[in-house]
Amino acid sequence: MSGQHTVDRSDVARSRRVGRERLPLPALLLAVVAATFFALPFLGLLLRAPWGSLLEVLGRPSVRTALWLSIRTSVTAALVAALFGVPLAWLLARIDFPGRGLVRALATLSMVLPPVVGGVALFASFGRRGVFGQYLDDWFGIRLPFTTTGVVVAQVFVAMPFLVLTVEAALRQIDHRVEDAARTLGAGRWYVFSRVTLPSIRPALIAGVVLAWARALGEFGATITFAGNFPGETQTLPLATYLTLETDPDEAIIIAMLLIAVSFVVLVGLRDRWLGGSREVAG
Repeated sequence: MSGQHTVDRSDVARSRRVGRERLPLPALLLAVVAATFFALPFLGLLLRAPWGSLLEVLGRPSVRTALWLSIRTSVTAALVAALFGVPLAWLLARIDFPGRGLVRALATLSMVLPPVVGGVALFASFGRRGVFGQYLDDWFGIRLPFTTTGVVVAQVFVAMPFLVLTVEAALRQIDHRVEDAARTLGAGRWYVFSRVTLPSIRPALIAGVVLAWARALGEFGATITFAGNFPGETQTLPLATYLTLETDPDEAIIIAMLLIAVSFVVLVGLRDRWLGGSREVAG
């Protein structure tokens, strides 16, 4: 217990010390410029938004349909990313095997690829005449391109790396002695993983899921390339924003603000609890 109290006191002291840190003036100015750079585009949207037609645009069935499709597919993509990404992160963090670096590179490659390139790659693999898609179609009657399922596949492809990197880093940092102690007491591998390891990385796991969800929600390039832009089936909110930008810029601004608002509310709501905030420690 005394050791735990010592750790807690050191964490509090570290948090308070960070709170009193002061940047050198040049670094502070650069930080202000960086923060302003992120804020200006959103400020521009707020100033240009046609507030008088806000309710009219948001009440349109096409906008509500695109919003619901975006939420449904992005949540599904985040859950699928967690289902497959957590075991992959555990494999990369805990198992030393030949080619591990190559597997890690492949698992994170879609983070740096242009999304359209990712969509082309998905189409070449899982299209009706793709390398693997032709067999899915001939053997099982499964067609992924230009379907809602194809939207989820594209979102998972670009979003899962965010979860894998977050969870892998957490798995590398946890204290292995707790897991070893559970094994010496007779706990099996699955029990240790589900009852010891996962609770130990819960903040990082939730952060990874949220980041994957946010990336899936804003996905555009791979979605439009692999799944197309069909209202009610594959037209997510980012695609609807792009489509209306060519015909009605004011409506595009409102839809963009809706997408930003949904993402911003979720990220801010989870920031202090799961994404590295220190309110509880500092208090």
